[in-house]
Amino acid sequence: DRPSSKALVSNRFIGRPCRITLLIINNRMFRNLARIGGAVPRAVKSYSSTKFVPAGVVTQVIGAVVDVQFDGNLPPILNALEVTVAPGSPRLVLEVAQHLGENTVRTISMEATEGLVRGQEVKDTGAPIMVPVGPGTLGRILNVIGEPVDEQGPIEGNVRAPIHRPAPLFTEQGKSQEILVTGIKVVDLLAPYAKGGKIGLFGGAGVGKTVVIMELINNIAMNHGGYSVFAGVGERTREGNDLYHEMIEGGVIKVDKATGKPIPGSKAALVYGQMNEPPGARARVALTGLAIAEYFRDQEGQDVLLFVDNIFRFTQAGSEVSALLGRIPSAVGYQPTLATDMGLLQERITSTGVGSITSVQAVYVPADDLTDPAPATTFAHLDATTVLSRQIAELGIYPAVDPLDSTSRMLDPRVIGEVHYQTARATQKLLQDYKGLQDIIAILGMDELSEDDKLTVARARKAQRFMSQPFHVAEVFTGRGGRFVQLEDTIKGFQEILSGKLDSLPESAFYMSGNIEEVKETAAKLAATA
Repeated sequence: DRPSSKALVSNRFIGRPCRITLLIINNRMFRNLARIGGAVPRAVKSYSSTKFVPAGVVTQVIGAVVDVQFDGNLPPILNALEVTVAPGSPRLVLEVAQHLGENTVRTISMEATEGLVRGQEVKDTGAPIMVPVGPGTLGRILNVIGEPVDEQGPIEGNVRAPIHRPAPLFTEQGKSQEILVTGIKVVDLLAPYAKGGKIGLFGGAGVGKTVVIMELINNIAMNHGGYSVFAGVGERTREGNDLYHEMIEGGVIKVDKATGKPIPGSKAALVYGQMNEPPGARARVALTGLAIAEYFRDQEGQDVLLFVDNIFRFTQAGSEVSALLGRIPSAVGYQPTLATDMGLLQERITSTGVGSITSVQAVYVPADDLTDPAPATTFAHLDATTVLSRQIAELGIYPAVDPLDSTSRMLDPRVIGEVHYQTARATQKLLQDYKGLQDIIAILGMDELSEDDKLTVARARKAQRFMSQPFHVAEVFTGRGGRFVQLEDTIKGFQEILSGKLDSLPESAFYMSGNIEEVKETAAKLAATA
């Protein structure tokens, strides 16, 4: 390397050009690191205006990938282009993915490309995809480009935001580790959620995943005043429709009963890019939901809950377009940019000094192979896992959270305190001991157990039933009013079960109850009627 001419002016530096060059490079690296807040390159921060760029023309259509040729300057990467397929038809949005030779850009289509032909005119918007954000999105269903798809008219408000933006700087991120109290006993005790953290929700069909999601949305709104954003990524349209109507029934979304029009008071916004959509939409719809959540965090200082169902489909969509973009596939046929794509999404989900985005992501594991690159890349970003178990659902215990499989990095005495930590670990040990005794009980019966083991089984069954809880959004099914249980009450309840203070109470008193005082009241009523 040649030293700088400025460095060579001073005689005392002559003869040491390598050191000077390193100093110059290090200074430049230091300035870059200070600017970007770390060694990880940030996403594109600003977009050059291209309003004077002449319109381009379509030169090639390969499924979801469209090539567009321009006469002059090319639009920057990630800019949105628009094309009218036919007079009177909705606009088709393309996103610039690559610059090719001969003044051509390769783009990803956000909608089906049927009817698109070579030679059609394409206009550059001069910006990335911009979507509506703010209170006007609450109670509404949007698609990937921010258009309402619920037939309830245009979105109110004129605030729009780009779906691509950099993650918060290290200096902007929240300094303290806090847990987000959900009001769900089993979650708060054994696998607490971090404010600004990322939680993986594992569960098959019919174990209550949707109900848990709705209760979390309801509890965050009621007790933290926060909003929720649900991003449906590559899942069934029927399930998206069911969720919308269940949210209306549960009071999460408010509509006028006579007209069906949304009214103020809704707590959630829905963004859908379901499995019938082209891969471009499925690869970007999570970013659309994130842009809406970021507005509530940054502009209104909210603690926002972001649901992504399903994060695997985000990766799958990227894999579908990767080959069409001409990239060489990596392991198992996934895109070579798998870790980068996931990182750009996940790093934006965090808490800042103003508010937080806590994300609950449903994770599909292909062929139950946890080493598959898609789920393995997701796991690297998760702070907690909540596993819904069919075996627990079969016992009639809802929420059917598996207390032994669910984990959280927040379960640390330095974060949650010694009392909470010891109570959680003692509860897990009790349930693990009970699990180990179940084979003996099944073969020989309870009578063959020692007195200590009988006591362990009795307390474990009470703890297991105490983990059940009536939900606000399930009042129509259970006939019981929902309960939001404070963390202190949850810890106190399990401490009393573990200490043996409640050994005299019947098991049935613990089922579908809120705090431990309610258990005692139920037990007293049962004793009075006996």
